[in-house]
Amino acid sequence: MSFTPVIPMGGYAGWRFLNRTMDQQSASLAASPSLQRDMAYFRETIGSVTSAEDLVKDYRLLRVSLTAFGLQDDLPNKYFIQRILEDGVVEEDALSNRLADKRYREFSEAFGFGTGLPPLSRLPGFADRILDRFQAQSFEQAVGEVDGDMRLALNAARELPELAAEGGKNSTLWFRIMGNTPLREVFETAFGLPSSVGTLDLDRQLGIFQERAEDMLGSSDIAQFTDPERMDELMRQFLARAQLNQVPASTTSASIALVLLQGGG
Repeated sequence: MSFTPVIPMGGYAGWRFLNRTMDQQSASLAASPSLQRDMAYFRETIGSVTSAEDLVKDYRLLRVSLTAFGLQDDLPNKYFIQRILEDGVVEEDALSNRLADKRYREFSEAFGFGTGLPPLSRLPGFADRILDRFQAQSFEQAVGEVDGDMRLALNAARELPELAAEGGKNSTLWFRIMGNTPLREVFETAFGLPSSVGTLDLDRQLGIFQERAEDMLGSSDIAQFTDPERMDELMRQFLARAQLNQVPASTTSASIALVLLQGGG
């Protein structure tokens, strides 16, 4: 990908710059020849796909499809992806329903294989929906090549308000966050939790996440993230802590304080 996003600084100040220039930078990516070619190919070809096997056999279609759901690292795992798609999501024991990372379920559900009905990929508007996600994920991927923390922040800013707006039982929403690897990393970092917390019993993990949310954000209600100000506070906490985690152990307390002040931009 020839497009390289401009992120002149890290932390919260860099996040604010990225948000101010998002529309312009996203448009630059969308205009890149490689992205245009991928999107045109997908739009022209996806309607002819009638099975999971068809999709998996076409490298370009599969790459665009997986990227749209943040699963591009699974591109070599064709048998696994075909199984995810063929199982669908209706049966309780379908593979995507048994995986902790619920992006696989979302991916399988979007294509609608494994139901005995024509796949959703043949319906009007399908290509546009997938390509909107592909473009957004491609921008996040490009950002991640410059700053991995910014990529996580972008993903959270896109996915978390959507999840919060769905409503439902608060504990269920927390479990979905805990099962979404990028979202989980944002919360673990923002809350200062070690990755080893993931080895604990799920109910214990839930209690820890909710307790930290109460302590640091004033509420454990996921619905709060429909409010841009609450999302901004989470991003501030995440990026400040992420910067702090990058500070060498030998750094003085004064230097650490400076990093936190800069993160508050």
